[in-house]
Amino acid sequence: MDEIELNDLSTDRQSQHSIAPSAPGPASESVSSWAWSAAAVLVIASTPLLLFPRFLLFLAESNGAERRTTLTALESFLALHTGILLVAMAIALVLNIPSTSDLPVDMKQPRAPGHPLLWPLSGACAIIALISYNTASVGPLSLLLSTGAGVIALWGFWAIMFESSSSISKKTGADKHTSRFLFWNKAAASAQKKQWKKAQAERKQQ
Repeated sequence: MDEIELNDLSTDRQSQHSIAPSAPGPASESVSSWAWSAAAVLVIASTPLLLFPRFLLFLAESNGAERRTTLTALESFLALHTGILLVAMAIALVLNIPSTSDLPVDMKQPRAPGHPLLWPLSGACAIIALISYNTASVGPLSLLLSTGAGVIALWGFWAIMFESSSSISKKTGADKHTSRFLFWNKAAASAQKKQWKKAQAERKQQ
């Protein structure tokens, strides 16, 4: 009797999940439209900063002022890195657009935990750190920006590598990264896996 009731409950739950799709509402559609529009605006704004920095002089011209033909080293430096950050923000907006598919809830893949800007900003800061380190025309400012961006990039990459739930073993619950070089310890996934296999073998013998 109990087995029949449990089977009925499981079939009812499966039927409910398969019948009730997560239909997108007007709120998610409006957020998607806003995200795409904002990303397009950011990309358009970053284009002259990255590819045509002299166009900024044309936009900044005022009546009666002496016309300039070249940017200073500081202006070029700030324009380049501002453009990189704008592109990173545009990528973050696109990657975090809410899903509008009509798939059931069980068939949707859960997103990896973390901040929406973690991947784009870490990558952008890594690029900024490398470019700034190889720029000597702005003096100590390049070293200062390279250090700050490098810290953000390294910390972000550390969070991406060690805070992901995919690195947790389903059998033992241990962190798989700790079994690699520099992390040889008793809490490593390989050590716990050996203990788990040993315990399973002892149970079979009993």
